[in-house]
Parts: sequence; C-alpha cells; structure tokens
Amino acid sequence: MSIYQRIQDLAKQKKLTVRDIERALNYANGSLRKWKDNANSQKLVEVANYLGVSTDYLLGRDASPKDKGANVVDLKDDDVILTYEGKPIPPEDLKLIQRLMNSTRNDL
Repeated sequence: MSIYQRIQDLAKQKKLTVRDIERALNYANGSLRKWKDNANSQKLVEVANYLGVSTDYLLGRDASPKDKGANVVDLKDDDVILTYEGKPIPPEDLKLIQRLMNSTRNDL
C-alpha cells in the first residue's frame, strides 16, 4: 500500500477528503496524490501529525496506525482508569474527551 493510499484510508476513517487535508495544511490541490512511495519528510511529518498517526505508519513500517509511536489517544485501554472527584467518568463523556483530545492535538 502506498503512502497516498494510507492517507486516503485514514481520511475516510475520519470522514475527511484528501482535499480537506491539503486545505488544512495549505498544500496545493492534488499534491498528496503524487505521494506513491516517497514524500518530502517535513510534509510527511505534518500529515502524520494532522491525522494522528506515526510517520512509520504512513511509510508502511508499522502495520497499524495505533502501533507504538502513533499519536492516537485511546481511552478504551484496560490500563486507563479515569475518574472525576472519585467517581468513574461515564462512557459517553469518555467518547467526548477522546474526540476533544484527538482534535486538539491535530490542530497544533
């Protein structure tokens, strides 16, 4: 799978288009389409950060976007116990917190 195909797949998962990513990062229209097997390293880092994955995932070195090094917040981990004022945080609030954490990081 090419770098561009991975970006396409991630965009679909996040309900984005590749053009949305290009606009957000101020890239020319169609610039990501040119990324088959190589990419400018700085731009690759920018796209990985925007999508919340590691550059290794985009390059095909990691099989999953959640492999070590990925910047995806996962609050479903059994090792994560979140409470507020000593009470467990409800699942619907955890989903909101996760969405906020992921979107905030992507906006940096």
